[in-house]
Formats: sequence, structure tokens, C-alpha cells
Amino acid sequence: MAVREDLAEFLKSRRARIDPHDSGLPPSGLRRVPGLRRSELAHLAGISAEYYQRLEQRRAANPSGDVLDSLAAALRLNPIETEHLHALAHPPRTVETAAAAPRPELLRILDLIDKAPAVVITDLFDVLAGNPLAHYVFGPMADKNMARALFFDPAAREFYRDWDGVAAATVAQLRRVVGLYPNDPATHAIIDELATGSAEFATLWRSGDVEVRTHGGKLVRHPHSGDLSFSYENLELPGDPRQRIVTFTPDPGTTLPTL
Repeated sequence: MAVREDLAEFLKSRRARIDPHDSGLPPSGLRRVPGLRRSELAHLAGISAEYYQRLEQRRAANPSGDVLDSLAAALRLNPIETEHLHALAHPPRTVETAAAAPRPELLRILDLIDKAPAVVITDLFDVLAGNPLAHYVFGPMADKNMARALFFDPAAREFYRDWDGVAAATVAQLRRVVGLYPNDPATHAIIDELATGSAEFATLWRSGDVEVRTHGGKLVRHPHSGDLSFSYENLELPGDPRQRIVTFTPDPGTTLPTL
């Protein structure tokens, strides 16, 4: 039931963001809520309004791949959102938990990276290991769960110069993890903890956004080195999809100490 509830909520959130006027639908009078009506989405997707209503009311299970693809097209989902839609509708039966420690080989790779901060981190943002520069830049956060630190540690708001953007991206990435590993107790535990303890997390979670960040920029304000700017890369590990190495290459103008 919980998985179907996630599917229903995701469909509702994506339906609400579609402007009916951009979908080629004729004017239909005053609307009480934003987005498409259920019947309009069903029409655009080529499915019956009754069946779509059952999906949103959690009374229909196992929609076919063709139905999901039609809904994704009508909702204008991007590839990551489409993948998430399929994952919610057809979750894996197995439980795959994130490892609690990095492989020794990954620690040796961190030892070789001495000019940029680098960490081994899980998809739930547990930092498993970091090189000396990571500990210098991120301080205590380099030994914690970065999502918890982001929402629960007041110092994080001063540290991240774009706290709002970092927070939104973190929540959207956690939503994808829930879709990929719906049977993992640790995944649900951290989502429940964050949603209960942070009103801002709960608000962002209700938006329904989902994404993957493979690279990007990170702007921080360090207590000793001032404003720093990095380009980060998420290096996924084929042997363990729930761990990754993240490197933070200093941008021009950012100088780090030699440690």
C-alpha cells in the first residue's frame, strides 16, 4: 500500500505542475486547483478517466509499461522522472541496503587525491570516508550524514552560500532513492526523521521533485578560508550502486591549504 501511495502522490504532484493551456486543451472555465484535471490527463495519455482515477485513489496496482510511458509523455516527465515513475509502479522485491563502510580500495583512491576534497558517500548522504582536504573544508560534516547536517545543523545555513538550492537538490535525490529501494528500512528511517524534524524538508518533499546530480557547483563559506567555489563530480561505482566517490575541484580563485 505504501508504494502505491507514493505512486499516487507523485502522479498528483506532476499533474499539478502542468499548465492546461500549454497542453492544447480547450478553455474549460474556472479551475479550483492548479494543473490538469484527472480527466484531462487521462485524455492526453489515452487511457480511461476511470482507470486513472483508480491509480490516484490507490485502487489500481501494476499499471503496464505502456500506460506508464503514456502518462510520462502526457506529464512531460524527463528521463529521471520517468524512471522514478516506473520504479514506484513496479518496485523490486529484494531489500538492498547501503554499505556501512567503504571498500579498502576506495580508501586507497582517497589517499591519492591530495589537491581536492574527496569523500566516499552513500546515496543516503552518509559520509563513509574523506581525505584530509574534505575534513578541512567540510569540518564536522565530513563525519556525518550530510542531509541531517544540512537540515538540522544551524551552521550549515552559513556554510552553504546557496542553502536553498542545496536543500532542494538533496531532497529530490533522496526521493529517487526511495523509488529505487522502497523496501530498505534505513531509507525510510532517514526520510521519516528529516520530514518529522524539519518543516523545510517536509515542504520540499511534498513538491514531488526527483532528480540525479552527477556534477555541478558548490559554493561554501569557510570559517578560515572565506568564500570557496568548487566543481563537483559524482563518480558512481559499478560494483556498488549505493556508494560513490565525490570530488570537489577548486574553481579558479579558490585556494586551499596544503595538508
